[in-house]
Amino acid sequence: MGAGEFTPLFQFFSRALRRTLVPLLYFGVFYLSVAGLVLPEPLERALRVVGLVLFTLLAVVFFQNLLEYFLTGYWLRGSSEADKRRSIAGLLPAVKVLLWGLGLVFLLDNLGFEITAVVTGLGIGGIALGLAAQAILGDLFSYYAILLDRPFEIGDFIIIGEFMGTVEHVGIKTTRIRSLSGEQLVFSNSDLTGSRLRNYKRMQRRRILFQIGVTYDATVEQLQAGVSAIRDIFASIPEATLDRVHFFRFGAYSLDYEVVYFVESAAYNVYMDVQQRVNLELKQRFEALGLCFAFPTQTLHVKP
Repeated sequence: MGAGEFTPLFQFFSRALRRTLVPLLYFGVFYLSVAGLVLPEPLERALRVVGLVLFTLLAVVFFQNLLEYFLTGYWLRGSSEADKRRSIAGLLPAVKVLLWGLGLVFLLDNLGFEITAVVTGLGIGGIALGLAAQAILGDLFSYYAILLDRPFEIGDFIIIGEFMGTVEHVGIKTTRIRSLSGEQLVFSNSDLTGSRLRNYKRMQRRRILFQIGVTYDATVEQLQAGVSAIRDIFASIPEATLDRVHFFRFGAYSLDYEVVYFVESAAYNVYMDVQQRVNLELKQRFEALGLCFAFPTQTLHVKP
Protein backbone atom coordinates (compact mmCIF):
# COMPACT_ATOMS: atom_id res chain seq x y z
CA MET A 1 0.00 0.00 0.00
CA GLY A 2 1.50 3.34 -1.07
CA ALA A 3 1.86 6.39 1.12
CA GLY A 4 -0.90 8.14 -0.81
CA GLU A 5 -3.37 5.38 0.12
CA PHE A 6 -2.93 6.03 3.84
CA THR A 7 -4.39 9.55 3.66
CA PRO A 8 -8.01 8.48 2.94
CA LEU A 9 -7.70 5.78 5.61
CA PHE A 10 -6.48 8.29 8.20
CA GLN A 11 -9.25 10.69 7.21
CA PHE A 12 -11.81 7.92 7.67
CA PHE A 13 -10.51 7.01 11.14
CA SER A 14 -10.39 10.68 12.09
CA ARG A 15 -14.04 11.20 11.13
CA ALA A 16 -15.16 7.92 12.68
CA LEU A 17 -13.39 8.57 15.97
CA ARG A 18 -14.82 12.08 16.18
CA ARG A 19 -18.31 10.62 15.79
CA THR A 20 -17.87 7.74 18.26
CA LEU A 21 -14.99 8.52 20.63
CA VAL A 22 -15.91 12.14 21.41
CA PRO A 23 -19.43 11.29 22.73
CA LEU A 24 -17.87 8.52 24.85
CA LEU A 25 -15.29 10.95 26.22
CA TYR A 26 -17.99 13.44 27.13
CA PHE A 27 -19.95 10.76 28.93
CA GLY A 28 -16.75 9.49 30.58
CA VAL A 29 -15.96 12.94 31.92
CA PHE A 30 -19.51 13.24 33.22
CA TYR A 31 -19.36 9.77 34.79
CA LEU A 32 -16.03 10.49 36.51
CA SER A 33 -17.34 13.79 37.80
CA VAL A 34 -20.21 12.08 39.58
CA ALA A 35 -18.28 8.93 40.56
CA GLY A 36 -17.16 10.50 43.82
CA LEU A 37 -20.68 11.40 44.79
CA VAL A 38 -22.84 9.16 46.91
CA LEU A 39 -25.77 8.41 44.63
CA PRO A 40 -28.83 6.28 45.18
CA GLU A 41 -28.40 2.74 43.95
CA PRO A 42 -31.06 3.04 41.21
CA LEU A 43 -29.45 6.21 39.82
CA GLU A 44 -25.97 4.69 39.88
CA ARG A 45 -27.25 1.57 38.13
CA ALA A 46 -29.03 3.75 35.55
CA LEU A 47 -25.78 5.60 34.80
CA ARG A 48 -23.97 2.30 34.26
CA VAL A 49 -26.73 1.08 31.96
CA VAL A 50 -26.71 4.32 29.96
CA GLY A 51 -22.93 4.14 29.61
CA LEU A 52 -23.02 0.53 28.47
CA VAL A 53 -25.82 1.19 25.98
CA LEU A 54 -23.99 4.23 24.60
CA PHE A 55 -20.73 2.30 24.27
CA THR A 56 -22.47 -0.60 22.50
CA LEU A 57 -24.34 1.65 20.06
CA LEU A 58 -21.28 3.69 19.15
CA ALA A 59 -19.10 0.58 18.79
CA VAL A 60 -21.60 -1.07 16.44
CA VAL A 61 -21.86 2.13 14.35
CA PHE A 62 -18.06 2.42 14.21
CA PHE A 63 -17.54 -1.17 13.01
CA GLN A 64 -20.42 -0.83 10.56
CA ASN A 65 -18.80 2.25 9.01
CA LEU A 66 -15.41 0.52 9.04
CA LEU A 67 -16.70 -2.52 7.14
CA GLU A 68 -18.53 -0.31 4.63
CA TYR A 69 -15.33 1.70 4.06
CA PHE A 70 -13.22 -1.40 3.40
CA LEU A 71 -15.88 -2.96 1.19
CA THR A 72 -16.09 0.17 -0.94
CA GLY A 73 -12.45 1.18 -0.98
CA TYR A 74 -10.55 -2.10 -1.06
CA TRP A 75 -12.64 -5.24 -1.50
CA LEU A 76 -14.65 -3.83 -4.43
CA ARG A 77 -11.75 -1.84 -5.87
CA GLY A 78 -11.83 -1.82 -9.67
CA SER A 79 -15.60 -2.09 -9.89
CA SER A 80 -17.73 0.61 -11.45
CA GLU A 81 -19.79 2.90 -9.23
CA ALA A 82 -23.01 1.16 -10.27
CA ASP A 83 -21.55 -2.27 -9.40
CA LYS A 84 -20.31 -0.95 -6.05
CA ARG A 85 -23.74 0.43 -5.20
CA ARG A 86 -25.43 -2.87 -6.08
CA SER A 87 -22.90 -4.90 -4.09
CA ILE A 88 -23.05 -2.61 -1.06
CA ALA A 89 -26.86 -2.57 -1.18
CA GLY A 90 -26.86 -6.38 -1.10
CA LEU A 91 -24.15 -6.86 1.54
CA LEU A 92 -24.86 -4.09 4.04
CA PRO A 93 -28.20 -5.45 5.32
CA ALA A 94 -26.54 -8.76 6.25
CA VAL A 95 -23.58 -6.94 7.83
CA LYS A 96 -25.93 -4.71 9.84
CA VAL A 97 -27.99 -7.65 11.10
CA LEU A 98 -24.84 -9.49 12.19
CA LEU A 99 -23.26 -6.48 13.93
CA TRP A 100 -26.44 -5.38 15.71
CA GLY A 101 -27.10 -8.98 16.77
CA LEU A 102 -23.63 -9.26 18.28
CA GLY A 103 -24.06 -5.84 19.90
CA LEU A 104 -27.38 -6.90 21.44
CA VAL A 105 -25.87 -10.12 22.81
CA PHE A 106 -22.93 -8.16 24.26
CA LEU A 107 -25.26 -5.63 25.85
CA LEU A 108 -27.60 -8.18 27.40
CA ASP A 109 -24.71 -10.24 28.72
CA ASN A 110 -23.14 -7.21 30.42
CA LEU A 111 -26.48 -6.16 31.86
CA GLY A 112 -26.61 -9.45 33.73
CA PHE A 113 -29.13 -11.35 31.64
CA GLU A 114 -28.62 -15.10 31.24
CA ILE A 115 -28.24 -15.37 27.48
CA THR A 116 -26.64 -18.82 27.26
CA ALA A 117 -30.01 -20.55 27.06
CA VAL A 118 -31.23 -17.93 24.58
CA VAL A 119 -28.20 -18.39 22.32
CA THR A 120 -28.55 -22.18 22.55
CA GLY A 121 -32.23 -21.95 21.66
CA LEU A 122 -31.45 -19.65 18.74
CA GLY A 123 -28.81 -22.10 17.54
CA ILE A 124 -31.23 -25.04 17.61
CA GLY A 125 -33.92 -22.92 15.98
CA GLY A 126 -31.45 -21.79 13.33
CA ILE A 127 -30.56 -25.38 12.49
CA ALA A 128 -34.22 -26.32 12.18
CA LEU A 129 -34.93 -23.25 10.06
CA GLY A 130 -31.91 -24.00 7.89
CA LEU A 131 -33.08 -27.56 7.24
CA ALA A 132 -36.60 -26.37 6.45
CA ALA A 133 -35.45 -23.60 4.11
CA GLN A 134 -32.35 -25.28 2.69
CA ALA A 135 -33.10 -24.37 -0.93
CA ILE A 136 -33.88 -20.74 -0.11
CA LEU A 137 -30.75 -20.36 2.02
CA GLY A 138 -28.69 -21.99 -0.73
CA ASP A 139 -29.94 -19.37 -3.20
CA LEU A 140 -29.29 -16.63 -0.64
CA PHE A 141 -25.65 -17.70 -0.13
CA SER A 142 -25.27 -18.03 -3.89
CA TYR A 143 -26.55 -14.45 -4.20
CA TYR A 144 -23.76 -13.24 -1.93
CA ALA A 145 -21.26 -15.40 -3.82
CA ILE A 146 -22.32 -13.70 -7.07
CA LEU A 147 -22.02 -10.25 -5.45
CA LEU A 148 -18.54 -10.91 -4.06
CA ASP A 149 -16.98 -13.05 -6.79
CA ARG A 150 -18.81 -11.32 -9.68
CA PRO A 151 -18.70 -14.12 -12.31
CA PHE A 152 -21.17 -11.96 -14.23
CA GLU A 153 -22.82 -8.58 -13.83
CA ILE A 154 -25.95 -6.87 -15.09
CA GLY A 155 -25.59 -6.28 -18.82
CA ASP A 156 -23.26 -9.25 -19.45
CA PHE A 157 -24.10 -11.73 -22.20
CA ILE A 158 -23.75 -15.25 -20.80
CA ILE A 159 -24.42 -18.83 -21.90
CA ILE A 160 -25.51 -21.55 -19.46
CA GLY A 161 -25.86 -24.90 -21.15
CA GLU A 162 -28.34 -24.47 -24.00
CA PHE A 163 -29.61 -21.11 -22.71
CA MET A 164 -28.13 -17.72 -23.49
CA GLY A 165 -29.02 -14.09 -22.97
CA THR A 166 -28.23 -10.78 -21.27
CA VAL A 167 -28.35 -10.51 -17.47
CA GLU A 168 -31.13 -8.12 -16.45
CA HIS A 169 -31.52 -8.61 -12.70
CA VAL A 170 -29.70 -10.41 -9.88
CA GLY A 171 -32.07 -10.99 -6.98
CA ILE A 172 -31.78 -12.67 -3.60
CA LYS A 173 -33.24 -15.95 -4.92
CA THR A 174 -33.24 -15.73 -8.72
CA THR A 175 -31.35 -14.17 -11.60
CA ARG A 176 -33.25 -13.05 -14.69
CA ILE A 177 -31.82 -13.20 -18.20
CA ARG A 178 -33.30 -11.80 -21.40
CA SER A 179 -32.84 -14.34 -24.19
CA LEU A 180 -32.09 -13.52 -27.82
CA SER A 181 -35.63 -14.47 -28.84
CA GLY A 182 -37.07 -11.98 -26.34
CA GLU A 183 -38.44 -14.08 -23.47
CA GLN A 184 -37.13 -13.77 -19.93
CA LEU A 185 -35.28 -16.75 -18.46
CA VAL A 186 -35.33 -17.15 -14.67
CA PHE A 187 -32.58 -19.16 -12.95
CA SER A 188 -32.13 -19.86 -9.27
CA ASN A 189 -28.85 -18.42 -8.00
CA SER A 190 -27.63 -21.83 -6.84
CA ASP A 191 -28.10 -23.18 -10.37
CA LEU A 192 -25.85 -20.44 -11.75
CA THR A 193 -23.08 -20.78 -9.17
CA GLY A 194 -23.12 -24.55 -9.64
CA SER A 195 -22.97 -24.38 -13.44
CA ARG A 196 -20.25 -23.77 -15.99
CA LEU A 197 -21.17 -20.54 -17.75
CA ARG A 198 -19.51 -18.54 -20.49
CA ASN A 199 -19.36 -14.75 -20.14
CA TYR A 200 -19.01 -13.13 -23.57
CA LYS A 201 -19.07 -9.58 -22.18
CA ARG A 202 -15.53 -10.08 -20.87
CA MET A 203 -14.19 -11.46 -24.13
CA GLN A 204 -11.25 -9.39 -25.38
CA ARG A 205 -11.12 -10.90 -28.84
CA ARG A 206 -12.74 -13.82 -30.64
CA ARG A 207 -10.88 -16.90 -31.96
CA ILE A 208 -12.29 -18.39 -35.17
CA LEU A 209 -11.44 -21.75 -36.73
CA PHE A 210 -12.93 -22.80 -40.07
CA GLN A 211 -12.15 -25.22 -42.88
CA ILE A 212 -12.33 -24.92 -46.67
CA GLY A 213 -12.41 -27.90 -49.02
CA VAL A 214 -11.40 -27.81 -52.70
CA THR A 215 -11.78 -30.55 -55.30
CA TYR A 216 -9.18 -33.28 -55.85
CA ASP A 217 -8.30 -32.07 -59.35
CA ALA A 218 -6.40 -29.09 -57.87
CA THR A 219 -2.66 -29.11 -58.57
CA VAL A 220 0.09 -28.61 -55.99
CA GLU A 221 0.79 -25.15 -57.42
CA GLN A 222 -2.86 -24.19 -57.05
CA LEU A 223 -2.93 -25.45 -53.44
CA GLN A 224 0.18 -23.39 -52.59
CA ALA A 225 -1.36 -20.36 -54.30
CA GLY A 226 -4.51 -20.88 -52.18
CA VAL A 227 -2.47 -20.61 -48.96
CA SER A 228 -0.90 -17.36 -50.18
CA ALA A 229 -4.31 -16.00 -51.20
CA ILE A 230 -5.74 -16.64 -47.74
CA ARG A 231 -2.78 -14.87 -46.12
CA ASP A 232 -3.27 -11.87 -48.43
CA ILE A 233 -6.96 -11.68 -47.57
CA PHE A 234 -6.29 -11.35 -43.84
CA ALA A 235 -3.45 -8.91 -44.40
CA SER A 236 -6.04 -6.51 -45.87
CA ILE A 237 -8.52 -6.77 -42.95
CA PRO A 238 -7.46 -4.56 -39.98
CA GLU A 239 -10.07 -6.05 -37.61
CA ALA A 240 -8.66 -9.59 -38.03
CA THR A 241 -5.31 -11.18 -37.17
CA LEU A 242 -4.36 -14.41 -38.92
CA ASP A 243 -2.93 -17.06 -36.61
CA ARG A 244 -2.27 -19.87 -39.10
CA VAL A 245 -3.41 -21.37 -42.41
CA HIS A 246 -2.48 -24.88 -43.59
CA PHE A 247 -3.39 -27.43 -46.19
CA PHE A 248 -3.83 -30.10 -43.56
CA ARG A 249 -5.94 -33.02 -44.75
CA PHE A 250 -6.96 -35.27 -47.60
CA GLY A 251 -10.67 -35.46 -46.89
CA ALA A 252 -13.23 -37.99 -48.04
CA TYR A 253 -14.18 -35.85 -51.03
CA SER A 254 -12.02 -32.71 -50.74
CA LEU A 255 -8.57 -31.31 -50.11
CA ASP A 256 -8.99 -29.31 -46.92
CA TYR A 257 -7.48 -26.05 -45.65
CA GLU A 258 -7.71 -25.13 -41.99
CA VAL A 259 -7.67 -21.44 -41.05
CA VAL A 260 -7.41 -19.92 -37.56
CA TYR A 261 -7.72 -16.18 -36.99
CA PHE A 262 -8.68 -13.68 -34.30
CA VAL A 263 -11.26 -10.90 -34.53
CA GLU A 264 -9.91 -7.98 -32.49
CA SER A 265 -13.32 -7.24 -31.00
CA ALA A 266 -15.83 -9.01 -28.78
CA ALA A 267 -18.82 -7.71 -30.78
CA TYR A 268 -20.64 -10.47 -32.64
CA ASN A 269 -21.63 -8.14 -35.48
CA VAL A 270 -17.98 -7.26 -36.09
CA TYR A 271 -17.13 -10.96 -36.26
CA MET A 272 -19.91 -11.59 -38.78
CA ASP A 273 -18.80 -8.63 -40.92
CA VAL A 274 -15.23 -9.97 -40.97
CA GLN A 275 -16.32 -13.53 -41.78
CA GLN A 276 -18.57 -12.28 -44.58
CA ARG A 277 -15.70 -10.30 -46.11
CA VAL A 278 -13.39 -13.32 -45.82
CA ASN A 279 -15.94 -15.59 -47.51
CA LEU A 280 -16.55 -13.20 -50.40
CA GLU A 281 -12.85 -12.66 -51.04
CA LEU A 282 -12.16 -16.40 -50.80
CA LYS A 283 -14.81 -17.04 -53.44
CA GLN A 284 -13.35 -14.38 -55.73
CA ARG A 285 -9.67 -15.34 -55.33
CA PHE A 286 -10.19 -19.10 -55.52
CA GLU A 287 -12.20 -18.73 -58.72
CA ALA A 288 -9.37 -16.62 -60.18
CA LEU A 289 -6.89 -19.37 -59.25
CA GLY A 290 -9.08 -22.08 -60.81
CA LEU A 291 -9.79 -23.72 -57.42
CA CYS A 292 -13.27 -25.20 -57.08
CA PHE A 293 -14.95 -25.62 -53.72
CA ALA A 294 -15.78 -29.26 -53.03
CA PHE A 295 -19.12 -30.69 -52.08
CA PRO A 296 -20.07 -34.29 -51.17
CA THR A 297 -19.66 -36.48 -54.25
CA GLN A 298 -19.12 -40.15 -55.04
CA THR A 299 -17.33 -41.69 -57.99
CA LEU A 300 -18.37 -45.17 -59.12
CA HIS A 301 -15.88 -47.29 -61.07
CA VAL A 302 -17.76 -49.93 -63.09
CA LYS A 303 -15.76 -52.80 -64.49
CA PRO A 304 -16.97 -54.24 -67.81
